[in-house]
Parts: sequence; C-alpha cells; structure tokens
Amino acid sequence: MPRTARAVIDLDVTGPVISRHLYGHFAEHLGRCIYGGFWVGEDSPLPNVGGLRADVVEALRALSVPNLRWPGGCFADEYHWRDGIGPREERPTMVNTNWGNVVEDNSFGTHEFMALCEALGADAYVNGNVGSGTVQEMSDWVEYLTRDGDSPMARLRRENGRDEPWRVPFWGLGNEAWGCGGNMSPEHYAEEAKRYGTFCKNHGDNVLTRIASGAPDDDIRWTEALMAAITCRGCTLKPEPVFQAISFHYYSHSGEGINTVSATDFTDEQYARTVAKALDIDRVIRVHSAVMDAHDPERRIGLICDEWGTWWSVEPGTNPGFLYQQNTMRDAIVAGLHLDIFHRHAERLRMANIAQTVNVLQAMVLTTDDGRLVLTPTYHVFAMNAGHQDATRLATSILAAPTLACDGEDLPALSVSASMREGSARDGSALVSLTHAGLDGDLEVAIDLRGREAMVRRARVLASDSVRDVNDFDAPERVAPRDLEASVDAGVLRVTLPPHSFATVELELGATTF
Repeated sequence: MPRTARAVIDLDVTGPVISRHLYGHFAEHLGRCIYGGFWVGEDSPLPNVGGLRADVVEALRALSVPNLRWPGGCFADEYHWRDGIGPREERPTMVNTNWGNVVEDNSFGTHEFMALCEALGADAYVNGNVGSGTVQEMSDWVEYLTRDGDSPMARLRRENGRDEPWRVPFWGLGNEAWGCGGNMSPEHYAEEAKRYGTFCKNHGDNVLTRIASGAPDDDIRWTEALMAAITCRGCTLKPEPVFQAISFHYYSHSGEGINTVSATDFTDEQYARTVAKALDIDRVIRVHSAVMDAHDPERRIGLICDEWGTWWSVEPGTNPGFLYQQNTMRDAIVAGLHLDIFHRHAERLRMANIAQTVNVLQAMVLTTDDGRLVLTPTYHVFAMNAGHQDATRLATSILAAPTLACDGEDLPALSVSASMREGSARDGSALVSLTHAGLDGDLEVAIDLRGREAMVRRARVLASDSVRDVNDFDAPERVAPRDLEASVDAGVLRVTLPPHSFATVELELGATTF
C-alpha cells in the first residue's frame, strides 16, 4: 500500500527571485577537474575548441551554468596568476602541494579560464590569493582582467592577445582563511579582507561583488567578525561595505567525516545520516543569516555557499589526492534537498557553488582520457531544476508526509519547492520540485494548488532500482530522467513518487481563482 503526503502551493503568493547563481559551479586545479576534464589542449586527439574539451562544454551548456568559481579552493591561496599568462611553453611550473603533490604546468590560466566561461555562457568567479599572495598581486589581477584604456595591466593583457577587458562580476578574497588559506583567526582575517577588498577596484563598468572567506559549517564566529568589521550599528549614514558577500562551506557525509565512507557501498543507516546532514544546512543558513540580520537588516550583504556537496572516499585505484568519487542516487537526493533549501533562503543566500564540476567530489560529469563521458545523477537534478533560475519563488508547505528514521529521530522524507514565471496578464508557468528521500515504497503526493488555475505540461522523475545505483562508462544511462504521470483534478496536483527519487512537474498557469 503506497504511503501518502499532502502539501500546498500558493500560486498567487510570491517571494523573492531565486537567483540563477544558486546553481553555480566550482572548478579547482584538483585531480582531473581542469586537466583531463575541462582542458585537453589544442593538440589533443579529442574534439576540442581552443583546448577546451568539446563534449564537456556541450554537456554543461545544457545546464545553463550561471557562474564558475576558479582556481580554487585551497589551490587559490598558492596560485600566482602571472605564472598562467603568456606563451604556454614559457610559463613556469609549480607543485600543487594541496592536491596530490603533482606538478602544475600552468597551461590552463587566466585567458583559458575566461575562454571557458565564454564557452559556457557563465559569469566568472575568480578567487584571489590572500594566503601566500599580496595586495598588489590581487589588485593587478583585477586590473588585468577588467580595465580598458591605457594602464600597465591593460597593456600586459593586450600583449598576451586580448584587447577588450573581460567582465568579472565575482571576486573571492582568499579561501578558507581558517585553514588552508592561512590558519587565521576570524578577527585577523576580517582586517585582511578589508585591506584586500579596498584595493580590488571597480574598473569602468565592471562592478565587483567582493566575497569574504567565511566559516566552515556553522562557525558563526567568522560571520560575526566579518559583519562587525564592515557595519556600524546605530549609524545614521551607513558606510559602503568593502566586501559585498560572505561565504561559508558545507559538505555532506554520513557522520564519519569527509573522505571516509564509500561513495557506492553504504548502509541504509549511513544513507539516513547523509540525509540528516544534508537537511541540516537549513539550520546552518539560518544561524548565519541571524547574525547578518543583526548587523545588516537591509540585507545589503549576501551570504554565499561557494562549496557544497558530498565528500566520500576516493574510488579504489585512484590517486587519493585527486578526490575522484562515483555519484549515486544518494548524491542526487542530497542535491535535491539542498536546492530546495537554497530556494527557501533566497532573501539572503545569493550564490551557491557545487563542488566540483568535473571528475572531483559531487561532479556533474565524469570523463576518461580516451574520450568517454558520463552524466551523473546529480547532473540530471541540475538539468531538471534549471527552470528555477531567476524565477519567482512560490509559497509551499507540507501538511503531512512520512518520515525517515535516523538514529532515533524522524527526518522529513519529502521536500517540495516551487517557482513561477509570468507570461501574459493571465497566464504563466510554474516548476514544482519534489524530493522523496524514503527508501521503501511509493509515495502518493497530493498538492493543493491555490490561487491560480493550473494544468500539467510535463512531469519527469529521476529514480533507480537502488539508491546505490550509478551511471558508469559501461551503463551511462542507468540513472536517467523518464516521464512521470501527473495530473491536476479540482485544483489538486497528484503524482506518485518512487522511493529515493527526485521529480519535477511543469505547470501551465491560468487565471486567478477566488
């Protein structure tokens, strides 16, 4: 007997716009994310455009990638950008001490990254070096990328083949300053972030969103120190903040810590603990938001989760420093839950970047050096959810749903979010996302659609026989979206979800009802 759930979506009660940047991505010089993932070089036998691997770019373009964070991660705070410009054969090498102790030849640098962003149609999020760099180095990089006219760095850029400046809207002031980015205290880093941010200038019409390196998980000391450093409680004339956003990082695992549990061989108990960890990001966002609201009730400063995802032990036989892991339906469930939570916090949360895009951690795409490519279950969640980007959030509530047992507690087994786009004065469309985290049995969901007439345009579901199923190079479509039956009758959307599944329903909206 299928279990049942009941929810409500108010089609006429709108919230903020769900920024497309909540669907951002992250590409670090780590393992085979850049080399062998995005970049194969112009002399590669694999199809490429200027050295960028063509099939990877094509697959990611289908996701409407809004922004891409680079070059790290921990790598950012040992990266010196001048090593990655000019003729490739003349670029110096370095050792990537954070990830595998391998030699980095710097063949993929600033120009290659900006070409990648242009190929993807993505905004650039460049993460500068605070840990081992200098203020002058970071200031020069901003000028090199974004200044027009005659200046030292603009001339250097032209010498390297690029006449026009690029648009770089997002700029990171270091990474994980509490750890690999310098092992700083919150108060010391807050002063460094102000100093670096001061000299990262807006050139021409390129306006930077300067992003301060914030907390791991729920360490609100960082948020408090950063907000206190740039706000003035009780001031009549409030100063312009020197950075416009604060980041935090959050990784999901099954309770034993990162890099310890298999990506594919896990127990039901470990699955439930992973769901619990994924759901807890809601609390983490709320506590950071509460600290920010106390200093910044107008919400001028954005909160950014620029690293999130699952972190399992590496696949057997691979380099432990390359963080190559498989991607199951468990990972897809984590993605669905996270994205719903991000939607709920769209007032303060301005950007999120899944870690990482290709061949590392919770990747969208896995590749081989002989030219094969597979799309992961997480890729399909992002593709199915693309319609939420820059859409208006709708009010949702779950009235009744089954639970998932986890260490003596009951977790919600259903998550729902929805957004809409207006068409003409009397019509529009809505996208409803549903994540069923339960392991056993179908779930019959009835959703009261209030305030507008609606009919189903299309419904799809991502599901598999086992929550441990993966797409691999022998079976690349083992976990793939398929059509799902859904209907609206008397204002109630009805859909049946398989266990451990993710689904989307596209609705056509009609006139307002009373």
